[in-house]
Amino acid sequence: MLDEIRFARRRLGRWAAPKRVPTPLLHWPAASLIYPEPFGVSLVIAPWNYPFQLAVAPLVAAVAAGNCVVVKPSEFSWHTASVLAGIVGRAFDPAHVAVVQGDAEVSKTLLDERFEKIFFTGSTRVGKIVMAAAARQLTPVTLELGGKSPCIVAADANTTTAAKRIAWGKFLNAGQTCVAPDYLLVHESIKEPLIEAIEASVNAFFGANPRQSPDYPRIINEDHFKRLTGLLRSGRIRMGGVSDAEERYISPTLIDRVRWDDPIMEEEIFGPLLPVLSFSTLDEAVESVNKRPKPLALYYFGRNAGDRQTVIEEAAFGGGCVNDVLLHLATPHLPFGGIGQSGMGSYHGKAGFDAFSHFKSILKRTAFPDAPLRYPPFSRWKMRLIKLLLR
Repeated sequence: MLDEIRFARRRLGRWAAPKRVPTPLLHWPAASLIYPEPFGVSLVIAPWNYPFQLAVAPLVAAVAAGNCVVVKPSEFSWHTASVLAGIVGRAFDPAHVAVVQGDAEVSKTLLDERFEKIFFTGSTRVGKIVMAAAARQLTPVTLELGGKSPCIVAADANTTTAAKRIAWGKFLNAGQTCVAPDYLLVHESIKEPLIEAIEASVNAFFGANPRQSPDYPRIINEDHFKRLTGLLRSGRIRMGGVSDAEERYISPTLIDRVRWDDPIMEEEIFGPLLPVLSFSTLDEAVESVNKRPKPLALYYFGRNAGDRQTVIEEAAFGGGCVNDVLLHLATPHLPFGGIGQSGMGSYHGKAGFDAFSHFKSILKRTAFPDAPLRYPPFSRWKMRLIKLLLR
């Protein structure tokens, strides 16, 4: 977040300055300019999985663009919400930025109010509710949702590196990450070596018993724990599968022999369960991805430049990485956002400033000269000249 703030402060004068653009000859003499201006009072609704970063990142963008902001943190991460409220209360006049805490009823009450912009991060299900509420007021929205983000591992991938990076990205925050690899699509020739390498990476990260690791967290609440343990019935567990309801602990888990119609493949997992499916050709893998709702992220591991380009150009997804995971989220130079059911609009860096700005188009002219060509009556010679100019 400090990097995001520094990035915006260094560039804000350039972002906010009116931008001069070309003027068609037909309008001469004139100047054409685009003026960024804030939408007004904006609402930022943040989720629980990264409760500080996913509240502050859009707040930075909204304030940079000149908006007043109401921030609604998740009620499930109430300790962080209290810390955030304290920071905002000390840093801002409440008429400029305010934090409103509470449960889903508070969110519903806020959505009944009229805002000039709504920014929501969360599930697709709740995103539809937010968009419906915004539609009643004709309020523009940015929706950062989720989806089943695939990780394609080609036959020529570096198995050791791929396994290490996949295990890190999937089991970070116990899989409670919107851009975590949701499932693996692995070439059939390297499926077994990759599974073994991922298991070795998990042991290296968290030890033989991840429950005892200080670096491995728990599931946010009982409802999410029950939902995730229900998904353990799909396929065959190759690693992990251990759970403890009292601690809300679920071990890093690999699940093999998964079918596309299994329950674990019908919804975003959002937990430390990683299904493994295989493919024989790259076209088959891309087709499998494109048959399903467009994901927030896609990751590809492989050495062949042509195959990488095929995946980038032919698969539809919000954003992603080649030979890595998650890191496209962590640069202010890249817009971050989804497509279709994984979201609409983007932010980070300049894209965040744009997301909270209206761009006002202005054509400036002088009183003279004032060509009579535009005014009736339209004689034959006038029409010929107008057509010539338009051409």
